[in-house]
Amino acid sequence: MTPKIMIILGSGSDIAIAEKSMDILDKLEIPYSLKIASAHRTPNLVREIVQQGTDAGIEVFIGIAGLAAHLPGSIAAYTPRPVIGVPVEVKTGGIDALESIVQMPYPSPIATVGIDRGDNAAILAAQFIGLHDEKVHKKVVALRKEYAQKVYSSNEEIVQKIDRPFIQNDYLRIKNLEINKYDVGEEDINCKNSDAEVAIIVGRQTDMATAKKITAILDRLKISHDLKVVCPIRSTKKFTSYIKCMKNAKIFIGVSSNTSQVTGGIVGLTARPVIGVPCTNENGDDYMLTTVSMPPGVPVATVGINNGKNAAVLAGEILSIDNPEIVQLLDKLKDKKINL
Repeated sequence: MTPKIMIILGSGSDIAIAEKSMDILDKLEIPYSLKIASAHRTPNLVREIVQQGTDAGIEVFIGIAGLAAHLPGSIAAYTPRPVIGVPVEVKTGGIDALESIVQMPYPSPIATVGIDRGDNAAILAAQFIGLHDEKVHKKVVALRKEYAQKVYSSNEEIVQKIDRPFIQNDYLRIKNLEINKYDVGEEDINCKNSDAEVAIIVGRQTDMATAKKITAILDRLKISHDLKVVCPIRSTKKFTSYIKCMKNAKIFIGVSSNTSQVTGGIVGLTARPVIGVPCTNENGDDYMLTTVSMPPGVPVATVGINNGKNAAVLAGEILSIDNPEIVQLLDKLKDKKINL
């Protein structure tokens, strides 16, 4: 049986991070392969296992590496399949590896997750596969519910055991609290193309320049899309209603500066893959760390700062897993045969 996912480590010392991925994939019952190959010390080995793995039917690659962390980029050079990058903390808190992986040039995106987040890489890979495998998608949904339940359970396991003179443990006790669905009426739903494959959500008008780069590439790849400017903080109801309206979208792309609340808001409302595009604001501050550093269970496939083009290419790579036509268009785009 050909595995669906290949995990490649840049060094045997990264095995603990790979085990986080394997634990998730075992739980989801998704077959995978594990290899060790260095982008710098064994570049020919990387090329061969990636090319042969792609030809055999690998659908998603996960590259795990620290320090300069060029491995995910090397993988991407030899496959049209989506590549997920996991930076490993070795020096400088792992920021060196994170920067090496996420800041890829167009058109070679890496779906980057947080430092040492091998678990989120596996969940993201399962989300990609779940777009064309309903059984996998249902398992991802069930797994997300388990993560949510851990939060609820913590109230009884941790909070209720705290004994202090002024804490009121029985006030709004979580196990007795009725959790109502957010009330969104049909009149609040506002989207132009509810059947689009990709939904793009922009947090501020100032980030529209980056969003337009996404739509331009998606048009070249003939991928239908819808675009909405809405902030989850200032317009919570409109934001929620838009996600509900776009329930048929296969991929969500969040474009935002100023704490990157857009991507965080999206992942809380959908089990579909979310691509994050961090932007710079008017002060020159960027929000890459607040986009990529997500907690376990809710990954955001982060691309480089202001790199809307790579977000679109990544969306194309994800959708191309079961669509040969997109593969051909991506090949032309990457060969610069399309005038962009």
